[in-house]
Amino acid sequence: MGTIAANDLKTKGVASISEKLAEDPEAIITVRGKSRYVVMDLEHYRYLRECELEAALLEARQDVEKGRTVTESVVEHIKRLTDGV
Repeated sequence: MGTIAANDLKTKGVASISEKLAEDPEAIITVRGKSRYVVMDLEHYRYLRECELEAALLEARQDVEKGRTVTESVVEHIKRLTDGV
């Protein structure tokens, strides 16, 4: 993964991001030599979000299959949440 110094970002602007993203799908922005931020192309971000949502869906399906769910009314749910406080 490529890196972009914050100073390069100040002087070259978005062009410095575009250059790095032409090489890699993600780039790290460093501030005073320390990694601070990650930038990526919007399509790559959307892909990662889709993967995250697919993983959450898989986890929810596994919870249902293994009986790790609760069926209750809204009132019962709120009571269960507030009783635990």
